[in-house]
Amino acid sequence: MIFACRFRKFGALGLLGYWTQTVNHNLGDIIGKFLAVCSLMPLAIITGFVTLILFRRDLHTITFFAGALLNEAINLVLKNIIAEPRPLQRGGLYTEYGMPSSHSQMMWFFASYSILFLIFRLHHISSYVMEFLWKVLVAVGLITAAIAVTYSRVYLLYHSWAQVLLGALVGMVLGCGWFGMVHIMLTPLFPTVASWSVCERLMIRDTSLIPNILWFEYTHARTENRARNRKLTSIKSQ
Repeated sequence: MIFACRFRKFGALGLLGYWTQTVNHNLGDIIGKFLAVCSLMPLAIITGFVTLILFRRDLHTITFFAGALLNEAINLVLKNIIAEPRPLQRGGLYTEYGMPSSHSQMMWFFASYSILFLIFRLHHISSYVMEFLWKVLVAVGLITAAIAVTYSRVYLLYHSWAQVLLGALVGMVLGCGWFGMVHIMLTPLFPTVASWSVCERLMIRDTSLIPNILWFEYTHARTENRARNRKLTSIKSQ
């Protein structure tokens, strides 16, 4: 008996539909059920990107997302060039080829880029030891997630090992290459881009010179809140 979790395309968000495919697994297979959920992780990443861009409007997040879209476009081109079918035909459910795996490529692109960002861009968290341990923990989590999604595609018979391994390789190369381009070539342009009138109107900002944006926003909000509290208390006492 087959259980199907179906996520359909949503109009203009057709790109999301590329990952929101029907995920089939045996109803009594607990491992298959877990891996079916894991295989939807690329969709969660895309949703996270869109959410961050809408609410934070940071240039680095936008360029990271642009790299993810470029990664997907390259995957689509490679699939049509190689034209290798999937290991199991599912009655016309899929129209694209299977080599390389888009899920595997997306996860390893995201993991590679994020790990490099942790190493080269994120600093001054608290102490050196805590910073090192936190980075190792996050890096291990990213790699574990990428491995889980990669293995899920083989276990659920959506791809062969060759297809997911090529996807992982292409994703890692593109992730490292895109990070290098953003870090070396694009980041120095962010202050200029952020000063454009269209960016000011859309409140798009550049936070690349802030080593730990979470700590900065926390301390800034706390200081501002305390200052407003003191001002409010002073007004009430008059």
